[in-house]
Amino acid sequence: MSTEVNHNVAVHRTGFVSSVSLFIVTLVTFGLAMTAVPKSGPFCTGNCIEYPYTDSLDFYPGDYYWMYLAVVQMAVWLVFMISVHYNYLKNKNVFGFTAVVFASLSVVILFSDYFIQFSVIPVSLMKGETDGIALLTQYNDHGIFIAMEEAGYIMMSVAFMFMALTVNAGSKAERWLKRIFLFPFIVSVILFAWLSIKFGADRSYRFEIWVISINWLAMLAGSLIAGVIFYRHLKK
Repeated sequence: MSTEVNHNVAVHRTGFVSSVSLFIVTLVTFGLAMTAVPKSGPFCTGNCIEYPYTDSLDFYPGDYYWMYLAVVQMAVWLVFMISVHYNYLKNKNVFGFTAVVFASLSVVILFSDYFIQFSVIPVSLMKGETDGIALLTQYNDHGIFIAMEEAGYIMMSVAFMFMALTVNAGSKAERWLKRIFLFPFIVSVILFAWLSIKFGADRSYRFEIWVISINWLAMLAGSLIAGVIFYRHLKK
């Protein structure tokens, strides 16, 4: 019995700390990302970068700050998701485990995408090594960076959806948490279908912007409510 109590306290404490940390790091990352306005593609309003994007070094490091925080955000989010999974381990744990698997896939994709972007692109441009830059750079609105972000945040939406299936609806806070976790998946599916039909393969970064914003909003709201839930457990 004592072992189980200690286990629950560890889960609730980790869940509370990761919830607070996720809210803070997501809020700051979101704010920094908003300053990195599009320099190319359909939403560029001026001073746009054109193919082959070799003049993008003018915007370093300003446009890259948010990515450094995003890799931290991904790690904290994974701990958060594992904590939620263990909090509801006795109920439908197959869904919770599936959520953690998809969350891990999302983190691997996005961590790699961001780390490569700020570790490879700027220094390659500084050294005049421009071969392949056009396909990799974030400024290519149909390049690998955008595609990996779309894939990573789709996996994140799926992870949130499966985690929603594990959450008990025993309290008002938990009912809200289920809804928040379901929101990214439902909206992402609708948006991806609509933008793919409207723009075909040339959807640019339209879906990427939406899917990031939706998932980060779910992180903010979900971590806030989950933090309350974990805090109440700790106070019992």
